[in-house]
Amino acid sequence: MKTILITGCSSGFGLETARYFMNRDWKVIATMRQPQEALLPQSKCLRVVPLDVTDPESIREVVEAAGPLDALVNNAGVGLMSVLEGTPMSAVRALFEANTFGAIAVTQAFLPQFRERKAGVIVNVSSTVTFKALPMLSAYTASKAALNAFTESLAIELEAFQVRARLVLPGMALVTPFGQNAQKLTEAQGVTVPGPYSDLARSVMERITGGALSSLSTSPSDVAEAIWLAVTDPACPMCKPAGADAVELARSTKMLSLDP
Repeated sequence: MKTILITGCSSGFGLETARYFMNRDWKVIATMRQPQEALLPQSKCLRVVPLDVTDPESIREVVEAAGPLDALVNNAGVGLMSVLEGTPMSAVRALFEANTFGAIAVTQAFLPQFRERKAGVIVNVSSTVTFKALPMLSAYTASKAALNAFTESLAIELEAFQVRARLVLPGMALVTPFGQNAQKLTEAQGVTVPGPYSDLARSVMERITGGALSSLSTSPSDVAEAIWLAVTDPACPMCKPAGADAVELARSTKMLSLDP
């Protein structure tokens, strides 16, 4: 039985991906900053363990506890939506710590075992905001674009060791708490929208709440299915869009032409 470790399993994409792999007879190590075992069905194939991807000691402990892995999914991350002028640099740094440096650190910690065994898959969950420039997402997009570049270069480094690295890029998820969590975090970090940007902010929010951005969206099951393909199919391309809106955007920006 194969084993996968998934970060950020307390809700949304990570939680659904944990369920998806459990239902397909994988051993799942589901990590959360604050473990909640009741979120997933009890199973001998499941372990729920604490992990803060921004804490080196927490990462070290989870590597020791996990043992050999067949796949690693870096899904943990946070959102931030505001104009740059109203975003403190402390908030930008915290965003990169969670979305970029956290994934890099967790990957680095597990790389020795993948390299030594000459097997394994690393899947980093990014975002289709990196396909097309959007207002009020400059810092968030930068954190995910950096993750993309990291993953693409890492894949080349690992080819000689038969270890694969892939990207899954979800579209807009309307049924997960990601947006609400991002709003709470944004407020807590002192992020504001300066007055001169109020018209822009109002226009963006009206488009989002009114559904004008797209009639399509991404569900957690879309992302879980894309991660499954990235893990189990060696022919999966480097960048795998997840969700109808993600696929449409990838086609319109010609991102689907990327080869494995």
